[in-house]
Amino acid sequence: MQKLLTFGLFGLLAQLVDGTLGMAYGVTSTTLLLSVGTAPAVASATVHLAEIGTTLASGTAHWRFGNVDWRTVRIMALPGALGAFAGAVFLSSLSAEVAEPWVAAILFFLGLYILVRFTRRRRPVKTNLSPLRARFLAPLGVVAGTVDAMGGGGWGPIGTSSLLSSGRLEPRKVVGSIDTSEFLVTLGASAGFLVSLSFAEVNTGYLVALLVGGLIAAPVAAWLVRKLPARVLGAAVGGVILVTNTKTFGESIGVPAEYLVVAYIALATIWIAAIASAVAAVRRDGRAVPHPA
Repeated sequence: MQKLLTFGLFGLLAQLVDGTLGMAYGVTSTTLLLSVGTAPAVASATVHLAEIGTTLASGTAHWRFGNVDWRTVRIMALPGALGAFAGAVFLSSLSAEVAEPWVAAILFFLGLYILVRFTRRRRPVKTNLSPLRARFLAPLGVVAGTVDAMGGGGWGPIGTSSLLSSGRLEPRKVVGSIDTSEFLVTLGASAGFLVSLSFAEVNTGYLVALLVGGLIAAPVAAWLVRKLPARVLGAAVGGVILVTNTKTFGESIGVPAEYLVVAYIALATIWIAAIASAVAAVRRDGRAVPHPA
């Protein structure tokens, strides 16, 4: 029971992060499942099945708060779902021994990316309200959806970051559109896993706990998207993902145990410095930064 409560709390926190940053529910939840010995394909399947409910709730909340650009959702969602289906089928075809280091590597670099993105010095981005082209959005959806299914997360880090860097949408609409389109992507991934795996392999207790926690947090996160200091939150979450996946990733590429200890110390130092830098930046601005820019 204690473990289920832990998963529920983790699902709540992960959705708060995802709903305010536009990324990290899948990455953080998959990292937790892998840490308790869940096979990579089953971990990703569990997270995506839970996300059917959380993304629907999150998308609805973002819609009600006016955070969604529906044109972007329409163009990205279907290619993303197809990519997620293909990624889920491919991951399910791999043995746990083969898949684990690959998934750990994806999560490691996504964690590194999140950490760097939310702690580096940011320049103001001028928003150009001319619409993004479909020839950019559709391939982006395919790539982000495929990585999302194979790594248990990736739709947000890839999709949110790409849309933000374009400067074509307001940041709050980037977050809302990515979270809303993720519902269809999650359906695609879940369908791929259900075709390739037995549902009996999924721990329904973990699934329900992550789902309930996420459902509670979804409407709160949509409201908090304008309130929370995203830089501090992103730095903290990126560090957790990075440190948690270091052992599996390091062992998969043959790093000796004594070097892994050194790596942990170095990463922990960088992580603390990154959080301190983010806190200092928020204080320097004199206000909380409500979304990544």
